[in-house]
Amino acid sequence: MLKKIAIIPARLQSQRLPKKLLLDLGGSPVIVRTYEAVKNTNLFDEVLVATDSKDIYQTVLQFDGKAVMSDQEHDCGSNRIAEAVEDLDYDIVVNVQGDEPFTNKEDLQRLLEVFDDDEQNEIALASLMHTLSEERDIENPNNVKVIVDTYCNAMYFSRSPIPFIRDESATAEVYKHVGIYAFRKDALMDFYKSKPTPLELAEKIEAIRHLEYGKKIRMVETSNHTIGIDTATDLEKARNYWERWAQLHR
Repeated sequence: MLKKIAIIPARLQSQRLPKKLLLDLGGSPVIVRTYEAVKNTNLFDEVLVATDSKDIYQTVLQFDGKAVMSDQEHDCGSNRIAEAVEDLDYDIVVNVQGDEPFTNKEDLQRLLEVFDDDEQNEIALASLMHTLSEERDIENPNNVKVIVDTYCNAMYFSRSPIPFIRDESATAEVYKHVGIYAFRKDALMDFYKSKPTPLELAEKIEAIRHLEYGKKIRMVETSNHTIGIDTATDLEKARNYWERWAQLHR
C-alpha cells in the first residue's frame, strides 16, 4: 500500500490579490477552506500546509490544522513541498494549491489511481487538465495549455495557444493544465535538486522542467472546473459559490 501525503504550499504574498490566503470565505480563511477540503477527502495519511508566513502557520493551527514553516526563498510551490517532505516517509506526495478551496475528491482519487495502476513505476507524476472551448480562454496566457500523446502523457505545456490550428477544417482539443500535482517522492526530490531549464524559464511553467529532464507526466482529464482564487473577481465568485453550496448542505 502506497503511503500518501497532501501538502498545500502557502505563500503569504501574492501580486494580484494581497494576502489572499487569509481572506474570508464563508467564515474561515481561504487557506483553511482548502485544508479542510483536502482533509475531508480521507484519501491521505497526512495533510500539511507548508508556509513561509507565521500568520498563515498560526491561522492553520487555530483551526486545528497541521502546518510547517518553510524557507521564504523558494521560487515555486514544488520546492516548498519538497523541503517539507524531504525527511518524511511517504511514497506519493500531492501538491494542492492554497487558493483551491473547492478541490474535488474525485479528481484527487483519480490522480492517486495513476500510481496504483503503474506497476512498472514509469510515471513520475500526474496532473489534471480540462478542455477549453472559448477563444478568449485559449488565448489567455494565464491559462497554461498542455498537449498530450495517445496515452495522455504530457508532451508540452505553454502559455501560447497549443496546438495551433492551421486549417479551419481541422479539429483538435485544447486542454488547460490544472495545477494540482501528484508526485512519486523520488521524482519530487529530483526536481528539488535540479536546476531550472531554458524552456521552463522562458514560459515560467515549472512542469516543463520535468519534461526537459525526461520525466513522464500522466495527465488526467476532469470535467470539474474549480474556482482558483487569483483576483478580487475570483474571490467574489468563490464567495457566491460557497454561499450556494452552504445553503444546499444545511
